[in-house]
Amino acid sequence: MYIVPKPIQIKTLENYKIKIKFENGEEKVFDMEKYIHEKFYEKLKDKKYFKNVRVAGNTIEWENGEDVAPENLYYDSILEKE
Repeated sequence: MYIVPKPIQIKTLENYKIKIKFENGEEKVFDMEKYIHEKFYEKLKDKKYFKNVRVAGNTIEWENGEDVAPENLYYDSILEKE
């Protein structure tokens, strides 16, 4: 089983996007917009709450436990252009 790189630094962007720097040096942008329409993520619609995301182990999470599967976080992110 392949383990994806861990996020080491994150920054929220406009329109529910999160810039993520992974331990392998890659910087990617993850779009949460499609997720916030699901009941589990509905609190993230509040932009102030959304900005309180943090790195937690091998993924990211918010204070009420909302998180993203590590493989989704890595593989569904778009590599940032240099």
